[in-house]
Amino acid sequence: MGRLAVNGVSKIYGESDASSSVVALRDVTFEVPDNHFCSILGHSGCGKTTLLNIAAGFERATTGAVMVDGVSIDLPGWRNTMIFQDYALFPWMNVFQNIVFGLEMKEVARKEREDITRHYIGLVGLEAFETKFPHQLSGGMRQRVAIARALAVQPQLLLMDEPFAALDAQNRSFMQDELVRIWQREPKTVLLVTHSIDEAIKLSDCIAVMTSRPGSVKEFVRVDLPRPRDEDDAPYIALKRKLRELIRDDFVSR
Repeated sequence: MGRLAVNGVSKIYGESDASSSVVALRDVTFEVPDNHFCSILGHSGCGKTTLLNIAAGFERATTGAVMVDGVSIDLPGWRNTMIFQDYALFPWMNVFQNIVFGLEMKEVARKEREDITRHYIGLVGLEAFETKFPHQLSGGMRQRVAIARALAVQPQLLLMDEPFAALDAQNRSFMQDELVRIWQREPKTVLLVTHSIDEAIKLSDCIAVMTSRPGSVKEFVRVDLPRPRDEDDAPYIALKRKLRELIRDDFVSR
């Protein structure tokens, strides 16, 4: 299970009563059903990554809480894993060793963790690259390793901080398709930070559109388009226009 609830989350950096304090988030509230894919969409500086860090347990909310199945996330752990923009792989470990690492930390029995690792290597299409090191892989392949490593520990919540931003347009589109394929094979509750309206529509069941700082949810949008999604379809175009107007109006009103 992995029902996500973001309940009244605010984040203030510095003393709350000091003139130098920065209010990054204010009363962010939304819910994501189990095994749904949700994107956080908004301008740079609106608090998207701050919210993701709170969901990962890297930071504490000033007020409010992020909860999975009614349990507050207070510390990092395998139940809420993060995939970073820069892959965050261990350069001295090969593909197999990077993916198995989290299972070793969970103290999974050797035979089981090796079977799990090989399963996820196959799932992300890296069967011929088990012994390769990160520097020997393309950016897309490194991100596949990061996805496999995150999924192998069977998290309740998968967090993704602009995971494809460093890729060129063609590889980014390919990796988005791959992510959908993997997620449909093994559904998880996913929270993705992105600046891209197209990426949010292509991947998501729901989109939290954020205001500029202090970030709050301007509108929580349900995406009811069938997968795979065609950017030339009229409903896709209409949703893209709506999201663009939500973000533009917020920018103009600042």
